[in-house]
Amino acid sequence: MKTPSALGGAGGLLLALCAPLLFLAFWHFSTAGRAFSLIPPPLDVGIQLWDLAFGGVWDDLYSRTLLEHAVASVSRVYGGFLLAAALALPLGMMIGRIWLVRALLDPTLQLMRPIPVTAWLPLAMIVFGIGPRSAFFLVFLGAFYPILVNTIFGVRNVEPRLFEAARMLGVSPSALFWKVVLPASLPSIFTGLRLGLGFAWVVIVVGEMTGVQTGLGAIIMEARQLSRTEIVISGMITIGLLGYLSDYVVQLIGKRLLRWSPQHGG
Repeated sequence: MKTPSALGGAGGLLLALCAPLLFLAFWHFSTAGRAFSLIPPPLDVGIQLWDLAFGGVWDDLYSRTLLEHAVASVSRVYGGFLLAAALALPLGMMIGRIWLVRALLDPTLQLMRPIPVTAWLPLAMIVFGIGPRSAFFLVFLGAFYPILVNTIFGVRNVEPRLFEAARMLGVSPSALFWKVVLPASLPSIFTGLRLGLGFAWVVIVVGEMTGVQTGLGAIIMEARQLSRTEIVISGMITIGLLGYLSDYVVQLIGKRLLRWSPQHGG
């Protein structure tokens, strides 16, 4: 059986396009020609997406606003994600390596982790007020736990034989973390970063329900109230594309840092 690499770039691209094209065909034939359908056909959504991005079709309040909303959402997603990574990575490494820190913090974190982000929405609006700070906090919260859990898992599951080999090669105890633990846990850490960034995009719509004026989540919620389903779907498509590109960037960085690993560097 041929793999995507054996098929070549064009073959892999064709395989990747099969599912979207089949979905578009199903969507078109399910909605085209139905004047009172609540779901617009894909052509109408494409026209609306073009107007959101470049204008020239409807020239209403939404025309040529896609870039502004996308930049606002990207800044919140990456801001919350970077803050989550800055806190979760060192905290996860300490919990994974230091039993006292694990005994102090891990039970509390495991108790709070199942609480959904939507449950934090009212409290966030009370603490941070209505606006971007609440959205930023919710995005941070959505990204924090996947990064933390995968970092703890990676640090705690380093193969014991690696420590023995490092000691035999003369690695000092103080250097074991940098020479053994960190490199061995990097695959799990990057998995957590990918999941965290993905969850940040998942919760951006919830985060932008906090009264912000700009953002993809904001226009999705506003368009829902106005029954502008084509704008809702256009916002969803934009979030999907931006999330895909974000994940691709993290994958590229991971492959570069993990090029020594046969499972992850290829």
